[in-house]
Amino acid sequence: MSGVGKVLLIVGGGIAAYKSCELVRLIRKAGGSVTCVLTEGGAKFVTPMTLAALSENPVHTTLWDLKNEAEMGHIQLSREADLVVVCPATADLLAKMAAGVADDMATTLLLATDKPVLAVPAMNVKMWQHPATRRNVAQLRDDGVTVMEPDEGPMACGEFGPGRLPEPETVLAAIANFGGGDPLVGQPDFAAEKHRPLYGKHVLVTAGPTHEPIDPVRYIANRSSGKQGFAIAAAAAQAGARVTLVAGPVQLETPAGVDRFDVESAREMLAAVEAALPADVAVMVAAVADWRAADLAEQKIKKDSSGEVPPLALAENPDILATLAKSPQRPGLLIGFAAETENVVAHATAKRARKGADWIVANDVSGDVMGGDANTVHIVTAVGSEDWPAMPKAQVARALIERIGQEIETGN
Repeated sequence: MSGVGKVLLIVGGGIAAYKSCELVRLIRKAGGSVTCVLTEGGAKFVTPMTLAALSENPVHTTLWDLKNEAEMGHIQLSREADLVVVCPATADLLAKMAAGVADDMATTLLLATDKPVLAVPAMNVKMWQHPATRRNVAQLRDDGVTVMEPDEGPMACGEFGPGRLPEPETVLAAIANFGGGDPLVGQPDFAAEKHRPLYGKHVLVTAGPTHEPIDPVRYIANRSSGKQGFAIAAAAAQAGARVTLVAGPVQLETPAGVDRFDVESAREMLAAVEAALPADVAVMVAAVADWRAADLAEQKIKKDSSGEVPPLALAENPDILATLAKSPQRPGLLIGFAAETENVVAHATAKRARKGADWIVANDVSGDVMGGDANTVHIVTAVGSEDWPAMPKAQVARALIERIGQEIETGN
């Protein structure tokens, strides 16, 4: 498999532990091997027998196995793997990892290993957002541990927000980004730096909406969550690129290895994009408001008793994609996004020609795509269109970055 031949999987104690079983199956299907370490908490949700049957390897649960520990088995385990994966990584496990605690099999292995470590968090939204957890995650990243961002959505506890364990397919793709091994079936090979498809390239990404003020308290905006653009920025960084992300007002964590610049309005976004040039690739994902208020009210506009609706004159915002297409510093590959509610491919084809982009990534937003976790896209180029199946946004991002890498490699 791309990146990793031997995975040491540490299963933490949380309801999301059941997904570790599917992760074991997917790693095996991709050609990798898995040895599982089950924490005391993890054993409350999945059994050693289940993991042993799926991995076809013994499952380790304790340091006090006299036969193995006579040979320092926990040290051997920590050194034999190509990658150590902690999934799910609970708040407790992350805290112990950050503090260097070694009070059971899992934490002792983590302290003893000289191999890369990938932590996949899963916990309640308030636990994930707690300052202590944020400090622990920052410390782990400073220590060289790769900590994935959790998914956002409804949780087993009934609350909603970031903290859900990413789907096993997403975790598998993250595993594929580490060095060594043979190519992973169906996934881009982002292994060693020299083999990363965008290594040495500068990729510019815009994401999220823009807010165009009407008065000090009101604004015009689109419904974009920014998730797709942030996922593309993350995938580009994992593919070896230097990534500049210009983000509208969203509540998302900055992906690892990405330089982020926050803006509010379309004109601010254009200025930040132009300041980031030159770039080899630009992916304009942001849902930029087409119009802004022609005259910004200095005070909040008040209703009166007349029932008259105050007029709102609009002015057209700058077209960032078309401006880039005409720029002397035009990126070598310029990609726009088209959010459509009907005739998706036809509108995207016209938009590509009108704005001078190389590709348009078109998606149907008539459902719950904006703010949701999945997307169905069509890649419209000069030679036609490619229809992709519905996928999680992170998977769309990886597939798009792989497609961009292929385009750059062929020199088109």
